[in-house]
Amino acid sequence: MTGDRAPVAGVRDLSLRYGHVTALDDVTLDIPAGRMVGLIGPDGVGKSSLLSLLAGARVIQQGEVHVLGGDMRDVGHRRHAGPRIAYMPQGLGKNLYPTLSVQENLDFFGSLFGHGKAERARRSDDLLGATGMLPFRDRPAAKLSGGMKQKLGLCCALIHDPDFLILDEPTTGVDPLARRQFWDLIARISRDRPQMSVITATAYMEEAADFDWLVAMNAGRVLAADSPDALLAQTGAKTLDEAFIALLPEEDRGDDATLVIPAIPRRQ
Repeated sequence: MTGDRAPVAGVRDLSLRYGHVTALDDVTLDIPAGRMVGLIGPDGVGKSSLLSLLAGARVIQQGEVHVLGGDMRDVGHRRHAGPRIAYMPQGLGKNLYPTLSVQENLDFFGSLFGHGKAERARRSDDLLGATGMLPFRDRPAAKLSGGMKQKLGLCCALIHDPDFLILDEPTTGVDPLARRQFWDLIARISRDRPQMSVITATAYMEEAADFDWLVAMNAGRVLAADSPDALLAQTGAKTLDEAFIALLPEEDRGDDATLVIPAIPRRQ
């Protein structure tokens, strides 16, 4: 964690079920404040469910969820914490209004948080300038590329200066260049806003290697939580892919043996 700062969020004995399917299974975890935290693991292991509970977007079934210093079951705290949280759900442009222009989307989200016209214009210009989106401010969101939709979604999430930014696989379906630009933007914004904590789910281990803290998940449970270097050291692995496989229960590893192609013998 950063200095003596309390965790930005934490869950205790948290479980979530969809019918007969267990999405989260008795999870206990603290999310360090002021860090770039990544959730890693394959699809269907509970990453999105955990993020939606931290964002206050899903009903808590069993266990405790504390975010920004309070209990998310408490209506008063949820009302207070909500404006300090920004949540980008999984899917390209899921938090956007497709028929509205880039600028109209930003104006709408800015107005939700009580910003006046002049303040919305200032914040919009700053964010669109930082993302290279200024030339496209009059374009409908539906006409944007996948990478541009995610940049606009991020701008809409950041327009109210949140303390806790929650991103659910924001670069899935985005081309590699746009992915790199997206994370460069997040890193730059994080440097400018050191008070902001960021947690994101990602399917890309090369992205996860750049985060400060990782939470490896499988089958609704947390396998390990530590820095990338610490996870590599703990498992003796050379890559995060190898480290994740080493953290899995033996019955879930499958055939993970490394493929070795022997050299062709030279003819005498």
